Amino acid sequence: MNLPNFLTLLRVLLIPVLVLVWFIPMQYSGEIAAVIFIGAALTDWLDGWLARRWEQESAFGAFLDPVADKLMVAAALVLLVDAFNSSLVTLSAIVIIGREIVVSALREWMSEIGQRTQVAVSWLGKVKTASQMLAITACLALPIELKPTHPGLWMLVLAALLTLWSMGTYLKAAWPHLLPSVGKSDPE
Repeated sequence: MNLPNFLTLLRVLLIPVLVLVWFIPMQYSGEIAAVIFIGAALTDWLDGWLARRWEQESAFGAFLDPVADKLMVAAALVLLVDAFNSSLVTLSAIVIIGREIVVSALREWMSEIGQRTQVAVSWLGKVKTASQMLAITACLALPIELKPTHPGLWMLVLAALLTLWSMGTYLKAAWPHLLPSVGKSDPE
């Protein structure tokens, strides 16, 4: 166990802490939950940087890092859906979580056929992740009634739109491998 892997594992262990803090009926629980979420987001950047810098990249880290990210984001989105009776929050959460499932499955399949580089993380994926982190943080930190003027709401909608765009670019890159060529017969 090296420090980068420990930081990744810590991100997973922070999920129940985030949930507990969010539901404790105390003043500033939303703000504290936002700080926990930001801390987790920062460990995402830090563990990757350290692993590359110290040459401690590992199969375990490569597996756990994206899983930890997706679990933290999904947990936070479920908290927001529960807290705010908003169809925009619910739809945004469905889009974001759904995209993560689709792209993860797509990457796994592309790896199986030796085409993983076709769906490697892109700059748009990084922008999508940053927008999700900012939007979720804003919604957690400002747990006032979610009105149409709440900045976190529109940041979350924008994050969902970027999520769809990102998914579209990955699907477009994989499309030639997803459908059999016209005129080829199926070997079965």
